Amino acid sequence: MHSAMATETLLRRISLSLLLMLLKPNIYLCQQFSISFMQPSDCGAEKIFDISSLSCVKCGPNQISSKSGTTCICQTGFKVISSNGATVTCQQCPADTKPGVTKDGYGCIGCPGDLNEDGTCQCPAGSILVERDVNGNLLEEAICEACSPAESAFSTPDVTGSRCVRCQESFINTSLSCVCGQGNIIAGGLCFPPSNLPTSVATTVNFGQLGFAVPSVWFSKNLQSSAAACLIFSNLTACQALGNMCVMNMHSFSSITNDACGLFNTIFRATAALGSVQDISYWRSNLPWLYYGDQPGLASRALRTEALPVGFSFKGGNKNTNVNFVAAVYNARGDFLKWETVGGGNLQLCPDTATRIRAAYTFGTAYQQNCIISVSKLLKDFSEPLFYDLFMDFSVGEGERKLLAVPLLNLNLQYNGQFVNQGGNMNNWYLTRRIIMVDTLSGRENTLATRPKVIRIASDIRISFMLVPNTQRGEVYPPLISVSYSDILVSGADEQTVSVSFALEYETDQKEAQIKTDIALGVLGGVAVLYSLLKTASWKRRIASPIIDLETILKFLLFYAGDLANVFFVLTVGTGLYWLIFNKAQQFVSVLLPLPGQEERFVTYVGCAFALKAVQFLHKLLHQLSVDIFFIDWERPRGKIVEGSGEVKSMPSPVSIWRTYFVANEWNEIQTVRKINPTFQVVSVLFFLEVVGFSSLALRDPSSSLKRDPQAYTPAWSLILRYGVASTMWLVIGFLQMLFFTVIHERFVEDKIRQFVDLCSISNISVLLFSHRCFGYYIHGRSVHGYADTNMEEMNIHLKREAENLCGQRGLLPNTDTQTFQVSITHRLRQQYDRILDPLTRRNGPSRLMDASSSPFELNTKAYQAMNKFLGSVIDHAHKEMDYIVKDKLLFERVIGMEFIEPLDKSIFYNDESHSFSDVLYYGNEATLLIFDTLFFCVVDLGSQSFVLAAVLTYLEQLIFRLIRNSIGRRNLTAKTLVDERFLI
Repeated sequence: MHSAMATETLLRRISLSLLLMLLKPNIYLCQQFSISFMQPSDCGAEKIFDISSLSCVKCGPNQISSKSGTTCICQTGFKVISSNGATVTCQQCPADTKPGVTKDGYGCIGCPGDLNEDGTCQCPAGSILVERDVNGNLLEEAICEACSPAESAFSTPDVTGSRCVRCQESFINTSLSCVCGQGNIIAGGLCFPPSNLPTSVATTVNFGQLGFAVPSVWFSKNLQSSAAACLIFSNLTACQALGNMCVMNMHSFSSITNDACGLFNTIFRATAALGSVQDISYWRSNLPWLYYGDQPGLASRALRTEALPVGFSFKGGNKNTNVNFVAAVYNARGDFLKWETVGGGNLQLCPDTATRIRAAYTFGTAYQQNCIISVSKLLKDFSEPLFYDLFMDFSVGEGERKLLAVPLLNLNLQYNGQFVNQGGNMNNWYLTRRIIMVDTLSGRENTLATRPKVIRIASDIRISFMLVPNTQRGEVYPPLISVSYSDILVSGADEQTVSVSFALEYETDQKEAQIKTDIALGVLGGVAVLYSLLKTASWKRRIASPIIDLETILKFLLFYAGDLANVFFVLTVGTGLYWLIFNKAQQFVSVLLPLPGQEERFVTYVGCAFALKAVQFLHKLLHQLSVDIFFIDWERPRGKIVEGSGEVKSMPSPVSIWRTYFVANEWNEIQTVRKINPTFQVVSVLFFLEVVGFSSLALRDPSSSLKRDPQAYTPAWSLILRYGVASTMWLVIGFLQMLFFTVIHERFVEDKIRQFVDLCSISNISVLLFSHRCFGYYIHGRSVHGYADTNMEEMNIHLKREAENLCGQRGLLPNTDTQTFQVSITHRLRQQYDRILDPLTRRNGPSRLMDASSSPFELNTKAYQAMNKFLGSVIDHAHKEMDYIVKDKLLFERVIGMEFIEPLDKSIFYNDESHSFSDVLYYGNEATLLIFDTLFFCVVDLGSQSFVLAAVLTYLEQLIFRLIRNSIGRRNLTAKTLVDERFLI
């Protein structure tokens, strides 16, 4: 029967559930898994926060919420009947005289006096509460037993008030009782006799970055007692705790004597009679070593007087690159915890792999670590601060271990309100000891359990080594740790972050190197001035201008820009190679790389070299795009014009212009021919730097390995080394290319410059070009056969006769082979040259100067024929007033690039077997182009720290200027040679 009824009830419930699902199908489909946010403070006195349901739950009868807000306890006057942890049953105590509840809450007992707020019995000061007999039975009425403060008991109630214990020794010592006698001072649970210490202390911590001070609960509880116990009782732990509080106040001191550092310094002076320890005058007995002293200039003596007793070496059997630090670790209460090896991340707050963290302590490796840390993580990981006294650990003799104290430069230290350690003058610094990484303690205001209002973190730590000048054994001065703290006002810890950095730097005195560089720059700069003056004088002679005008000054500045660029380039490449070779190849440390801040001057020199070289390059480019050039056609008509009727007229047949067009096209093609392949140059440099790994030589570490472990720490780049590697690689590959093209390619494959000279001879065309008004170059292309317009068979016969020496030589003078000349012409010859081209000049000028009777085509034709005839007659000595002589240049003239003899009556043709007419082409300016490309590549790389980007932009730069040179050079060629641009392909 009961089974049937249960089944019926179950069926009714299922039916009701199905009905609800049919009526409200969206209830389950749209259910949202969300709750209301509640916390214990929202529940009030009669409810608790249920940690399971995360909501407020009402307490049972006669119960209230505990202080934690998560459990229910009995109300005042009620005792616990039963408790299983989840539920409590309370019962009211009988209404007897002054009923109370036992401290454990499970019994009711009469009280001899008043009640506490929680309903327990209250005893007068100096007494303990007794609720049970020795067998544990509950007494009917509690008893207040007085502790005996007299000898020999010297007892007082403990913290719980449940038993008598011996009172603190300082009370007994001052009054032979547990009462602090009159005139004595009670602080931190201790009793002190009068001393030299102030009766009141400053328990605030100054946070200078935020501009306010915080009353510290830690200081209020411990500062005065620690100072008194340290001074009066020589309590070692108290002295350490006092020192720690001074460290938390950033070692700052002023005229105020009742703050942490003021009290420390007072005790330091008061305990002078105790002497020092470890033979260190700044390390007072019983006190921690916090300061090096406040005498001016002490920092320089401590840091630069004596080198470390060990040397460092990068290679060889005595290789020593380990930087070993150890630290004595203390907690905030002054307890010594342990000796700890520095390197496991104790000074490095940023998380990283063990391999990368250990790399910081490899001598010569410029280490830099940066990260952003959440404030909530700092509060969690550093609930109690640790204090470190740092030492450098090294061995001397046979296994003897020595520790060298490492000084600290606290940039937040204030001396009379001034941040004295932030200046660059070492003599004004105040060196200290003991470092704290994260301080979450001093900024707590009310209780030690509350979240701090302000935290302080060592956000920037730098360990620097200075190399001893002129050392050959790797000697360095003691290291210096510079630390900068950040004060953070805690508002939203989960959202707040702080930037943290840790670095090791190695430096050497750069004054001597700078002096040598300045001397070299001054000497070479003076030579450049003289050389530029010589170039300007040569230019003045070649343009036949006797006066010094504004154009002359401008020309001098342009010449000087190029020469000074070469000076800067030689200095920077030499400097880069010096640091590259001596830093990477040295065994014992004798040089160290300049710091990034010391490289600014070097980068400035590189920038000056590039800017000046760019001016020189553009000057040369514009000069090449404005040269005067003309093709002299020696071909003469050899036949008569025959009409259709067969009648022969006396008019000679015209000379073919195709030979001139062909020579013009060849000249147009060789305008941008270089002694290297620019594309191969860019690709090969990038290959060696990035693929082979030469770029690794530019890292700020002592390793010369080209391949690096991807898991290992990669130091920062050195701009000097980066420039040295890149420029050297670019120049070496460029020189190798030039050597290959000059020795092999041009000799056995193709020499475009000499081929062009041969082409002129075969085409019976000479080339006259003027790079200056009265100076230029001449290529004698007059055929030894007298003509070139012929068929293939006859041309082959001509070439065969030349090969068998059955005809004359190609030279301008009889029985010579010299075809190329430098020409220095007279002013009269240049005037006649300009006079022939004058109609064309007027055509390109204002319309009022144009000859309306002639078309542009006719003007071109007449000018071409007149110029061809005139120049041909000059070469043939047909004009006695414009004659010339042929001679060799003096060696000194060739060296300085200047002609000593000025052509007054006769022009001078200088034999030129070096084909120097290429000076008006890219080919003859390869040095300028190579240096400009090198500087362009290096400047882009120094700005972007990317060899790939530098290679791409350098390739584009070469391509753009080559297009400009070809395009504008083509126009100049058609304008000066009178060749129609349509025939240039």
